[in-house]
Amino acid sequence: MPEISVDVHINRSVTEVYDFLSDARNLELWFSGVHSVAESAEPAGPGVAHVYRFPGRHRDQLLQCVAYVPGEHLVFRGDRMWNLLGAQTPMYSFTLSPRPRGTLLRLTVQCRLAGALTLLAPVVAMAWRRDLPRDVRRLGERLGAPHCHVISAPRRVRLPISVFTPATAPTPLPVALAPPAPPRLQLRPAPRPEARPEPRSETARPGARPEPHPGPRPASVPAAKERTPRPAA
Repeated sequence: MPEISVDVHINRSVTEVYDFLSDARNLELWFSGVHSVAESAEPAGPGVAHVYRFPGRHRDQLLQCVAYVPGEHLVFRGDRMWNLLGAQTPMYSFTLSPRPRGTLLRLTVQCRLAGALTLLAPVVAMAWRRDLPRDVRRLGERLGAPHCHVISAPRRVRLPISVFTPATAPTPLPVALAPPAPPRLQLRPAPRPEARPEPRSETARPGARPEPHPGPRPASVPAAKERTPRPAA
């Protein structure tokens, strides 16, 4: 789940900044994560849902206020959006704290990815890192404080371990502490028996076929006994 945060100092009171952010219809005026918000007569508060459109989407989604602490904290969550690669659920969090010369605002964007979109988590994080500093500057202009100061760029990125954390090689030990390498076994091939040439007969000629070896002689067939002619009756 990519998570990007950015801090900005705005020369306005906490009440002014909170009243502007608590109205979800004002998000389309400065925030790149919201394309448009439909008009609604309901005030901001826990459980209040607004119809909005996410950038690049042509279907209406619901943007609901899921956390609400007056003057301190505000969280909006969008519907789960499906596509061919998976699903994503955006969440926008605003945390305010008073300062002597204005308000310190922390804007945090979380995006829950599912399916094959988890492989695109670095790309999603890169897009938010590019857009968030410009968004908070536009927020300052809308509040009449064009010289707002971005304290920290969005450097904190949380990604799934399988996507963001590369596999690290083990640290090699010093030579003095490293265990000795086992000796290598050298296997010698078994000696092949020497082929002895067959003795050649003196009468053999070069190129002549070898005569077949005579087999065992058949036993002699006894001669037929001579029949003695019988006298005629």
